[in-house]
Amino acid sequence: MVALGVFSVWFIVDVVFRFTDNRMNWILALGVTYALAAYVILPRVIRFGLALMRQGRVPAYTTTGDGLAGDPVNLALFGTLDQLRAAFAELGWQEADPLGVSSSWRMARAFLFSQPYPTAPFSTLYLFGRGQDIGFQKAIGDSPRKRHHVRFWGLDLHQAEETAGSARLWQSRGQPAAGERAIWIGAATRDTGFALTRWSFQITHATDSDANAERDLVIADLQSRQLIGEVKPYDERGDLPAKRVNHYVFDGDVSVAELSARR
Repeated sequence: MVALGVFSVWFIVDVVFRFTDNRMNWILALGVTYALAAYVILPRVIRFGLALMRQGRVPAYTTTGDGLAGDPVNLALFGTLDQLRAAFAELGWQEADPLGVSSSWRMARAFLFSQPYPTAPFSTLYLFGRGQDIGFQKAIGDSPRKRHHVRFWGLDLHQAEETAGSARLWQSRGQPAAGERAIWIGAATRDTGFALTRWSFQITHATDSDANAERDLVIADLQSRQLIGEVKPYDERGDLPAKRVNHYVFDGDVSVAELSARR
C-alpha cells in the first residue's frame, strides 16, 4: 500500500500536473489536476488497494461509491417500511429527497447560502451491494450543513434469519417486498459542516466522530414516543476492530429493536 501511495503521488505530480501545466496557466492546471486526482485517479487507486487487502470479514461499515469505508452500521429496526416512515414522521424527522441533478443543485445552494432544506438528499452509501433504500434527517439550525441523519437498507426477514450471525447476512442483495416486515439496517451519523474526504479529497459533509452518540440519540427519540420495544445490542460481525471505523470512534454495537406494532 505504501508503494501504491508513492506511485500515485508521483503520477499526479510528475505526470498529470506537468502535462496540464504545459498546456494552460498554472492556476487552471492546478484545478484540473485536483479534479482528476480527487475524482478519477485516487478513487481507483484506493479501490484497487482495498481489494488487495480484503480478507473476507463481515463489514462493520457501509462503503462509498469509491469503495472506501463509510458510516458505521449502528442500529437495526424490525417492521414494515410504512412503520419505519410513520415512526420517523412522528418524531419530526424528514425523509430525504432522492439524489439527483435538481436536488443536488438545491442542496448546493442551501449549503452555500445557509438556506433551509429540511428534505435535503443524502450522498449514496452502499450495503448489500446497493445504495440506501431510505433516509431520514433532523435539521440542526437553518442550514443543511448541520443535521442528524440516518440511512437504512432493508433486508427480507426470511433471508436475515437464514444468514443471521454469518458473513452471508451482509453479502445479501435482495430488497424486502413492499408491505412486508423486514429488518432495516441503519447507519446514523451527524453532519457538522464542510470537509474533504480522506484519501481522495472530494468535497463532502464533515461528520461528528462519535457514532455512538448519534445511534443513542435516534434510539432515545424512538423510545421517548414508545415507537420501539426493548432495545438489545448485537455484535456478531466477525473480528473487525470495533473501536474505530473510518474517522469514527465506535463501540461496535448495533442497537436492535422492534418497531411498535401500532404503527
